[in-house]
Amino acid sequence: MITDPWFYAVAVPAVLLMGISKSGFGAGFGALATPLIALAIPVPQAAAIMLPLLTVMDGFGVAALLRHCDRALLKLLMPAGLLGTAIGTASFGLFPVATVSGIVGGLTLLFLAIRLVFPPKADAPPPPRWLGVLLGTASGFTSFVAHAGGPPIGFYVLPLRLTPVVTTATLAVFFAALNLSKWIPYAWLGLFDGRNLTTSLVLVPLAPVGVWIGVRIVKRISPVLFVRLFELGLLLTGVKLLADGLR
Repeated sequence: MITDPWFYAVAVPAVLLMGISKSGFGAGFGALATPLIALAIPVPQAAAIMLPLLTVMDGFGVAALLRHCDRALLKLLMPAGLLGTAIGTASFGLFPVATVSGIVGGLTLLFLAIRLVFPPKADAPPPPRWLGVLLGTASGFTSFVAHAGGPPIGFYVLPLRLTPVVTTATLAVFFAALNLSKWIPYAWLGLFDGRNLTTSLVLVPLAPVGVWIGVRIVKRISPVLFVRLFELGLLLTGVKLLADGLR
């Protein structure tokens, strides 16, 4: 397993942050986890180490929130997300990870700027379904590459003005399905090895801790604060991913 202290200095807070985001509290911050770990190891290795942890987190998150999910919304988003996973598998290695990170970061900041400069009106109609398919596919792709699927899907789900618990539950089920769909492609691409899996096993005890903390908070948070934290997470994620791409 990895024994470098610097790796654990960034991996421990990254895993806790991802666990909290899985509960929906601070959901926009979840995409920061893999880039943070990538400060110590290559992005593909960071993604491989995170996947078993994400699967454990998904189990706790879905068990706590499944009854609150929007099933009609999942019927729209789930096929699109799985299509994104297939595209990520087929194109793996064609695009440098830094390029994908830079594009996702730039688009995240662009969409966030548009949202802040032109905030959605209370009586505005929900975004069109075709946009949900497009952003769901983009989310599946960026989730496959770097577990950074939160920003694309967030820009479709936030304007729907669902309650924090419903938003959290729907995204929890969506990403649980996506993460399960990655196991065979990751194995086929050779991203799993004894060192990565052993390192994941060492970090597993942290997985439910972050989820538990977030679940305790998300059921008590106001919708306005929830959206503001989501937007803050998107801002930090966009800046970090764009910096990685430019670097």
